[in-house]
Amino acid sequence: MRVLLMGHPNVGKSVVFNRLTGVDVIASNYPGTTVEYAQGSTRVEGEDVTVIDVPGTFSLEPKDSAEKVAVEMLEQERGAVVISVIDSSKVERGLYLTLELIERGYPVILALNMWDIAKDKMIDIDVKKLSRIMGIPVVSTIAISGDGIRKLASLIKEAKPIKVDEIVERVGS
Repeated sequence: MRVLLMGHPNVGKSVVFNRLTGVDVIASNYPGTTVEYAQGSTRVEGEDVTVIDVPGTFSLEPKDSAEKVAVEMLEQERGAVVISVIDSSKVERGLYLTLELIERGYPVILALNMWDIAKDKMIDIDVKKLSRIMGIPVVSTIAISGDGIRKLASLIKEAKPIKVDEIVERVGS
């Protein structure tokens, strides 16, 4: 099983990666580029899982070499689960990329990282309601302290592809 960590730059993907994988880290350059990504492993319910920290991207329409690599890695990993890591204090920015991933047919988990910063800014997010509307597992995390990482790992096997139409129907009702 393979898991891709995707999200905007500076949302804590690498810290989530380090928390999920521990010390089994392999940093590499993507072939033909100087854009780095990291690959490591973890175990989920007794199964080995490869975790890849994909370069940051704002959308699946690449604007630079790092975003191009992110999209290429995504396309090469059609069977992967994608953890969309977003900054909890800027949810609306991260949801666009999350919806693009869902639209492309990937099983997605939404990690609302930097939960502590959102709370400090008095941003209140109903995680259960967001999960119900999106139709995907959603978990709040504070990667720096490790809060929510165990829960995030436990959700990997629950991720299933859904259709964007299903989200639209839930929002309308």
